[in-house]
Amino acid sequence: MLDAFHVVKLGTDAVDRCRRRIQQDIHGHRGRKNDPLYGIRTTLRAGAENLTDRQWERLQTAFAADERHLAVWLPWSCAQQLRSAYRHEHTAEGRKIAEKVIDSFPTCPVPEIARLGRTLKQWREAFLAYFDTDRASNGGTEAVNGLIELHRRIARGFRNRENYRLRMLLIAGGLTSPHLK
Repeated sequence: MLDAFHVVKLGTDAVDRCRRRIQQDIHGHRGRKNDPLYGIRTTLRAGAENLTDRQWERLQTAFAADERHLAVWLPWSCAQQLRSAYRHEHTAEGRKIAEKVIDSFPTCPVPEIARLGRTLKQWREAFLAYFDTDRASNGGTEAVNGLIELHRRIARGFRNRENYRLRMLLIAGGLTSPHLK
């Protein structure tokens, strides 16, 4: 199963890659402080439902600065559509949006979105499983694995297996230290 966080991150990354490509095509260099597309890079990562009036104004100003900047609008709209599938109140409606995404993204004229669409199409079953399992996610497992990996690196010097095991339990909250009381 693909969790919502990673799927939405793929969409956001596609928008970012498109923004950088358009920036490079128009100006011949990476984004700089005064470049309109560079100035909205963090706003493009946010959900439309969270944008303030000022952020909407900045988006409109950046897109109006050069008509070629509108090439970033379509990928951003696609990423917002992907987000909306997960945010929909009813999972059946969210699934319909997700199926529409799978059907339409691979044929998108924007190469970054087409690539995302092909990826989601390959992972169709895992992508749609989120909507069939009442929004179940492997996020908890990912969190525990992240903790284990982090603390495995930290505890890299323990030679005694029992001390290592106790350290992992202590860090994960499964054991309280008698020294902390």
